[in-house]
Amino acid sequence: MQKKLLGLAVAGALAAPGLASAQVEVYGFVNMSFGQVRYSEPTQIPGLTAGVGSVSKWDVQSYASNYGIRGRESIGMGQTAWFQIEQNAPMERSNNIAITPASRNSAVGVQGNWGNLFIGQWTTPWADLDALWGIGTVGGLGPITSIIGRRETTGTAPNPNCVNGHNSPTPGTCDAVEAGGGVGHAFWRRASQSIFYQSPVFAGVQVKLMYQTNEGKATTTNGGTLVSDPSMYSASVQWAGMGGRVRVGAAFDSHKEFTSQGNTDTGVRVTGGWNFGFMDVGLAYEAMTYKTVSGDCDAKQYGIQLAVPIGQGAIRAAYSVAKDIKGDYTGAATFTTGSCGASAAVAGFDTSDNGAKQFNIGYDYRFSKRTTIGFGYAAIENDQAAVFTWTGMPPTQTGGGAGIAGQSVANTPLPGSDPSMFFVNMVHRF
Repeated sequence: MQKKLLGLAVAGALAAPGLASAQVEVYGFVNMSFGQVRYSEPTQIPGLTAGVGSVSKWDVQSYASNYGIRGRESIGMGQTAWFQIEQNAPMERSNNIAITPASRNSAVGVQGNWGNLFIGQWTTPWADLDALWGIGTVGGLGPITSIIGRRETTGTAPNPNCVNGHNSPTPGTCDAVEAGGGVGHAFWRRASQSIFYQSPVFAGVQVKLMYQTNEGKATTTNGGTLVSDPSMYSASVQWAGMGGRVRVGAAFDSHKEFTSQGNTDTGVRVTGGWNFGFMDVGLAYEAMTYKTVSGDCDAKQYGIQLAVPIGQGAIRAAYSVAKDIKGDYTGAATFTTGSCGASAAVAGFDTSDNGAKQFNIGYDYRFSKRTTIGFGYAAIENDQAAVFTWTGMPPTQTGGGAGIAGQSVANTPLPGSDPSMFFVNMVHRF
């Protein structure tokens, strides 16, 4: 009731006519940790990282903390109109991430016994499947925020095939579409300018569909020659049975002209889990194909998560793997040699060695429906050319990158460096 009253107060302050008569609620999620971050010595690349050693530092971190306002209103005949506006709450990182209204799940829609139809920005059906297996993470350091669905680094989301934004010996971009967003749309990210449909649940089965419009269609200014026509589809089906103890889901994504003109990137994934009572197990497997100028680049990831309940808390652990990208992009813009990362530009540095492993273990205790406190350890083992990290992982390895050519100002580690963290964590929901 207090949240609803607060929501009405916010609605009145916004002076939105008629809003106060709806069921409006302010909600949020604060997830923060304190601990020691360590980056191991990176791959020693002449002219880029040669002579750079390991570093450790203490830090306070915020993991996807957010707040928002949402409302529902009956419009008759069993139909409900609803809206949601949600944004990030950077907490201690205002210098890195701006507070942008509606930067997270934000939409308006209508829901009934036929399903839920809405437009706006939302997690894709592909990403929604993470809920089926994501039970092994304390705080925000786990496979869903680092390895799974993420063949790109946090922040700039560069394409792994074209080293867009990577700290590599040959930085560059493939084309104008990629330059604006890495792979055009990373498989784990939300989709904007999109329309969504979620079916009702029948016998434990639910279907989700999404279409991202070709709002980014571009032509040249002289003659109207088509440069790019990107759009995106995402679809999933999931099932839960035995009171929710067993769950499984599959998804397919199609990203048209996100890596190269006239081609479509695709991805498939399967996730699921089984709660045995004494232990909950989650599994995920996914495969993506990026269509480059000269051929396919294939990426595969898989992972397992565990949760063992102990009283009001649980021991949680996860392990995940990103395999080396396979394929060839020889002839892609700004590159003359290579096979999905392989380069002869720097002796002794093979960028086709770009896989990684991630693991984490910890314990969290739920004091109430709102408050959870935990502790743990998480680490990523990057191959010599890999730059995997966790979403929003501060601080930067070099404190801003000063003095290292090619070092991104984003929170991307140097190639081959292994980030890790011991931490204590607190989550509060409101």
